[in-house]
Amino acid sequence: RVRFLDRYFHNQEEYARFDSDVGEYRAVTELGRRSAEYFNSQKDFLEQARTAVDNYCRHNYGVGESFTVQRR
Repeated sequence: RVRFLDRYFHNQEEYARFDSDVGEYRAVTELGRRSAEYFNSQKDFLEQARTAVDNYCRHNYGVGESFTVQRR
């Protein structure tokens, strides 16, 4: 299973994240509420995040699988 996570930090504290399993940005702290609302309102930005798992993650997983996952 491959997931895309886009995490945002301020002063070493995560405040917002995108998880491809959820499909939208979520606030982790109160600081991240406005950011998550803004990111979710930007339809092009949100669609780009939603497709990242297919466009970026699955490809790179296949490239690195032989020397990461299979070494266990």
